[in-house]
Amino acid sequence: QVQLVESGGGLVQAGGSLRLSCAASVRTFSSYSMTWYRQAPGKQREFVAIITSGGSTNYADSVKGRFTISRDNAKNTVYLQMNSLKPEDTAVYSCAATGWGNQYWGQGTQVTVSS
Repeated sequence: QVQLVESGGGLVQAGGSLRLSCAASVRTFSSYSMTWYRQAPGKQREFVAIITSGGSTNYADSVKGRFTISRDNAKNTVYLQMNSLKPEDTAVYSCAATGWGNQYWGQGTQVTVSS
């Protein structure tokens, strides 16, 4: 069983920055692909960014150039650096760990961007 705990959310003005963290309680963290998703009120959950076990990354078009996903395998943590935030980035951000035929989810952290 993998437990994921997100942190770093909050209220920020448009144009500001936040860094989200997702800490995983698993010894084989480096073997998991880690993904950030978000869900805004009244909308479906959407993909934000992914980093594979090999370090490859991919982003949703809506965040490309503004968000950066990274991982620190020594700390069992994945990060999402969010810059130039927009009100439309307001959502609950969740991380997911995928590997060994399973997928695990964190509880999410709220990000609110005011205009």
